[in-house]
Amino acid sequence: MITGIYDPLLQAISSINLTLLRVLRSEGLASGWRSINGSFLLALAAGIGTSIIGLSGILHHLLEHERTLLYAFFFGLVASSIPLIGREVQKWNGVAIGAFLFGAALTFAIGSLPPLSIEPGYLYLFGCGALAACAMILPGISGSFILLLLGVYSPVIAAIKSYDVVTVAVVGIGAITGLLGFSRLLRRWLETSRNGMMALLSGFLLGSLQALWPWKENAMLLYTHSDGRETWLQTNAWPQSEALWGCLIWTLVGSAIVIGMHRIAQHSSS
Repeated sequence: MITGIYDPLLQAISSINLTLLRVLRSEGLASGWRSINGSFLLALAAGIGTSIIGLSGILHHLLEHERTLLYAFFFGLVASSIPLIGREVQKWNGVAIGAFLFGAALTFAIGSLPPLSIEPGYLYLFGCGALAACAMILPGISGSFILLLLGVYSPVIAAIKSYDVVTVAVVGIGAITGLLGFSRLLRRWLETSRNGMMALLSGFLLGSLQALWPWKENAMLLYTHSDGRETWLQTNAWPQSEALWGCLIWTLVGSAIVIGMHRIAQHSSS
């Protein structure tokens, strides 16, 4: 949304429907490709795929060894996005304020849930992929965080690192299914009540900040996996002096990236 591609993305994804099949049949592949803005989707998918493959190992390492600094970076990304998305709200009336508070409360509650501790099967992975994709196109609710809450983030990252094609394919098919279904619903909401939806999305961002608070402490051991991994219930903690400056720096870096991308998007559209 910050980069200005949110509406075109929803329009392109929601164009993948039965009408596309009729266009392909009657007018050919080229017309069908143009009808869904295929070049845009291909470029975006290539970028996402490259980042997933290229960064999965790095993110896994950072989550294991530099979680505090990584969370500080994401905290900066999200916090600086709130006023930018909030500007899209044309009128802060009762509906908008209510939507904002509801969105903030919902993501706060989701972020407060303990992660599930189960050994996932393929049907469960499919469902997790669908839910994560729905979350991915909602600002403030990270698809990765949903996978973490559902207890499958580590298995999915491990599958990507080890080129487990079956597991990755199951999650991917679930993600595509969720994305195609939810994008049409979200696009309709934005067309009919954009003001309230923008307020809701701003609330999503605000509520997600508590889950991205950099300083955590283990409160209770929830589960020990068969491979020895432990899943803990974590709560937010007061800032620790030894990591304070590093967290401040990485929060500012995250904020600078969002502001910079927003200005580039504004310049490109002008």
